[in-house]
Amino acid sequence: MTSATLNIPDLIRQKRDGEAHSRAELEALVLGYTRGDVPDYQLSAWLMAVYLRGMTEQETADLTLVMADSGDRMDLAGLPRTVDKHSTGGVGDKTSLILTPMLAALGLTVAKMSGRGLAHTGGTIDKLESIPGWTSELPEERFIAQARDIGLSLVGQSKDLAPADGKLYALRDVTATVDCLPLIASSIMSKKLASGAHTVVLDVKVGAGAFMRTLDDGRALARAMVDIGTRAGRQVRAVLTDMDTPLGHMAGNSLEVLEALATLRGEGPHDLTELCVALAVEALAAQGEDEAAAAERARQTLQDGSALAKFRAFVAAQGGDASYVDDPGKFDVAPGRADVTAPVAGFVQRIDALSVGRAVLALGGGRERKGEAIDHGVGVELLRKPGEAVQAGEAVLRIYHRDSRGLDVARALLESGLSIGANAPAPDPLILDRVN
Repeated sequence: MTSATLNIPDLIRQKRDGEAHSRAELEALVLGYTRGDVPDYQLSAWLMAVYLRGMTEQETADLTLVMADSGDRMDLAGLPRTVDKHSTGGVGDKTSLILTPMLAALGLTVAKMSGRGLAHTGGTIDKLESIPGWTSELPEERFIAQARDIGLSLVGQSKDLAPADGKLYALRDVTATVDCLPLIASSIMSKKLASGAHTVVLDVKVGAGAFMRTLDDGRALARAMVDIGTRAGRQVRAVLTDMDTPLGHMAGNSLEVLEALATLRGEGPHDLTELCVALAVEALAAQGEDEAAAAERARQTLQDGSALAKFRAFVAAQGGDASYVDDPGKFDVAPGRADVTAPVAGFVQRIDALSVGRAVLALGGGRERKGEAIDHGVGVELLRKPGEAVQAGEAVLRIYHRDSRGLDVARALLESGLSIGANAPAPDPLILDRVN
């Protein structure tokens, strides 16, 4: 069935009235748009109908497979114990830099495609490009060979992978239909399915600095993605994690790589270390390992240097200057410093993750539009976290700026997102739920 044999307004009407599409109808509609046979004004109307009426679980799974099949699929069949990890995006989220070499050190294979940052969320590719020479572009044969040899290869997202998703997302972006659960779930999972890994671990962020603001919304997205993966024959697990406060202490590209390296040396912040261990446990449990033993094995990779060794080999294999791994002082960190201080004595109640992310963006460490250049050296350091005591005038946040670019805006954002109270707040759990 093709778009030429269908009445597209009938499909729009069906969805407007809450009816479900068949796989063939979704293929005709979505692939027809990808080829240019279905005009954008018709697909825009259909997207709004989906936004208002939703999709069944089967429809969502079918839509995902249609998008995954719209271009090339990565063939990882010759690699052992393949695993992929995806985060829905947050502030200070450098877990991929730590988790992927941990998984490689644990005997799993990570052949992963990652993205760049947009708006207040950072991208793994941008962070790795803080290391001179490192490239995200590898020929497919070298990508597979590197994954086989060292257990880890990571490249930028290919335009040939799920191209229908790219076209649909661009249209969603200008038609106010981005915030739609079945469209979000199918967009994420179409790329994961096309990427080829058998096991997928999802880190679904929830809170002020995340796309999903409430636990109920995050849980619904996690369940939808796990359902899609299960229907497609993949082993998918999701962990819902708090993103009201930035993860770790650093936000900004070079700063986050430095914190990731400290964590790989066993010297990282508690929350970041515990999240990486928890995600590693999910990957190993999906392979049939006991969770308690898996946690012990995961921690060991940070203590014995095996995860750091994998990261060093990975950086060198993709053209990066591996001396940066062992000499953090080489990283370009913006020379300007400015502190945000506590106005009164008390306890830190809140450091709003969204405010921190927007501050990094204002400093030049992020991009408003795809393709914009960024400054890898700027960022924000959390000198205190929620629950910690502070004195009046004590520095709580440190801004790393270059020539004061965006400094006033960043300071105002951080001050607005900082709350100090008389009593220590109850600690919030980092891991909010799991969906298997």
